Parts: sequence; C-alpha cells; structure tokens
Amino acid sequence: MSRTPLRLYMSMSVDGYIAGPDDRPGQELGRDGGRLFDWLDDRMSEGVNGQVYAEASATGAVVSGRRTFELAKRWHGDHHDGVPIHVLTHRADPADEPPGSAKFYTDVDACADEARDKAGNRAVLVHGAGAAQALLAAGQLDELELHLVPVLLGGGRRLFEPTGLDRVELEPVRRLEGRGVTHLRYRVVHRAR
Repeated sequence: MSRTPLRLYMSMSVDGYIAGPDDRPGQELGRDGGRLFDWLDDRMSEGVNGQVYAEASATGAVVSGRRTFELAKRWHGDHHDGVPIHVLTHRADPADEPPGSAKFYTDVDACADEARDKAGNRAVLVHGAGAAQALLAAGQLDELELHLVPVLLGGGRRLFEPTGLDRVELEPVRRLEGRGVTHLRYRVVHRAR
C-alpha cells in the first residue's frame, strides 16, 4: 500500500527563484516576485491552470515552513477548506497559539506523519523552501509540483539553496502546458546517501 504523498507546490522562475529580491512582510513575494503567480489569473478556468489549481485545493492537509506561514499572515488560520496546517519550525513558543487549524512542529517526521494521517486519502500540499528541504532531507517529501514561469528574475530566494544533501533523483510524472506556465510534476525516486 502506498503512502499519502507529500507534494511540494511551488511557482518558480526559469533561473530557480521562488520570490524576488527583498521578500519580507509587506513585500511577501519580493520585488517583481508577483510575476510568478500571474498564471493564477486562470485558476477558475476549465483549462490546465484551473485543473492544477483545483488539484492543489483538493489536498487534505498543508505542511508549511514557519517563514512562509508568517509571510502569508498565517493564512488567517485557514489555507483552504479548513484543512489542518502543519508548520515546521525550529522553535515553538507554547505561548504562541497559531490560529485555526494550524499547529507548530519541531520534529520533521512527526509533522509529516500527522499531516499524512489528517489528509486521509488526499495528497498533502507542501509550501516553502525550508519545509521542502527539511522534508527532503528526512526522506518525507514524495513529489515536486513545479509551476515553471518563463521569466528570469535575476535574484531573490531560490527553491533549493545548497543544502548539504547529496544528489536526489527525480522521475518525471507529468508535464502540462498552461497559459503562461509549464506545470511539471516529479516523483522523488532516490536520494543518494
């Protein structure tokens, strides 16, 4: 029996950036980083972009990095449809009660296991470069859904900075051409040790 997949959903530029330079509160996507999400203008269409958006919205739980969670204003406690939000963080302050269904985790495996359990038979949506790297290092990230936008940002925050991980083999699962974006899905096949 296969396990419920943890699937990273991430828009990125051809030069590997997921946000423009100077991403911070008030400028969450960095300078010019909003360009990476222009394809979402078609999210309610019946085309490819609408299909991919609907798939992401049908996930049963969310795993996010703490930085992404905070930049997204904690999604006001609801990422989509009230699904549980599992936030990976280096430190959890017991006095900091996250809103809605959100919960902080300092243990990557516990976070992944509980997200899979809560998602049931639906995939788990993963957000954030830090979360993706931590899950990948722990052998918990199953798939990458990359929304490749035909732009070179020239700077900003990269999806995969040098992590100290060895080579990771990916198997292409699908490629969909949307308006202004190519949606690529890869399965994590093997991580060299």
